[in-house]
Amino acid sequence: MTVGARPTRPAPWPGVLPDVTGVTRTEISGDEEAVWRRLDEAIDAVDAPDVVFALSRYGRRTVRTGGTAPPPSVPRDQLRYEMGSASKTFTGLLLAHLTQTGLLSAGEPAAALLDPARRPGEDPVTLAHLITHTSGLPALPADFFVRALPAWRTNPYARYPAERVVDAFLRHRQRHRPGTRWHYSNFGVSVLGHALAAATATPWDELLTGQVLGPLRLSGATLAPGGPDTDATGHRKDGTTPVPPLTVGGFQAAGAVRGTPHDLLTFLEAHLDPAGSPLTGALRAVRRPVLRRGLGHRHVHTVAWFQHPTQCGPMYFHGGATLGQQAFLGFRPDIGTALAAMCTRRFRAGDAFVPTAYTLLAEM
Repeated sequence: MTVGARPTRPAPWPGVLPDVTGVTRTEISGDEEAVWRRLDEAIDAVDAPDVVFALSRYGRRTVRTGGTAPPPSVPRDQLRYEMGSASKTFTGLLLAHLTQTGLLSAGEPAAALLDPARRPGEDPVTLAHLITHTSGLPALPADFFVRALPAWRTNPYARYPAERVVDAFLRHRQRHRPGTRWHYSNFGVSVLGHALAAATATPWDELLTGQVLGPLRLSGATLAPGGPDTDATGHRKDGTTPVPPLTVGGFQAAGAVRGTPHDLLTFLEAHLDPAGSPLTGALRAVRRPVLRRGLGHRHVHTVAWFQHPTQCGPMYFHGGATLGQQAFLGFRPDIGTALAAMCTRRFRAGDAFVPTAYTLLAEM
């Protein structure tokens, strides 16, 4: 390349794409009673009204529940919980599925899908940039906080509808070339959802349900609030004051999924063993690293998951938090193990929930 020439535009997925090698089934230490004890210890470590730790090992499930509040009228393991940002793993899988089927390319400019009359610039934000948090977009639109402030403690996202998310994206002026910096962005993944809906001429709830939730038989997973007979009730930081169900407005792709512990285990088990699934290719694709960042490139990301090493193999995980709930999803193909954990208390500084869930899965 000559001096002063523009660098070659990166491939749709930033970073290296190594093959995912197969893993051999290994024995899991400890008997069932020991597993129950470890899950109960994890529940005891979390200070929240309702706590659920659901574990799957080679398809054998163990679900334990507890919490500081009296048990609700509907058993905790039968309620739906808000996934918050863990919903992005569903969006990432959907994008992978649509690209695997050839319906679209992850390298397509998002603006061209949202506004076909618009001429793409020299360095457009692509679908790949949006899902990998390399689009250059901020965490939230610039005017989000002004609009959300009147409902900050109840439902701030509900005051920012879909059309405003799209308009904010189309008006946004990039400060850095897409693909050159990593910055976690609910805004970006939400724009991705609207771009996929536009590309398929299908509303987001119908698109995700038809392409992911339905094929994986996640009958208890939804994208909208239900009622006290179906949904867990979140609480403020004090652990006692209930908060209304989350309404995400135009940020569905970044945080709308709700699911029961068993539905979430079904979702994770599909990632552990993609063979035979209607989404086999996509489930395998979302296990491939597509981005490395940080000192020594120690932080590894796939299309949908954060990936950390363990003694036996990689661990894939994603957390989520809403105004009154927290969630953790993770799986380890090396030991055929998946964990879905939820609690109904808003995140606080020093909160034990995520470290407890992470450590439990990492040390299995």
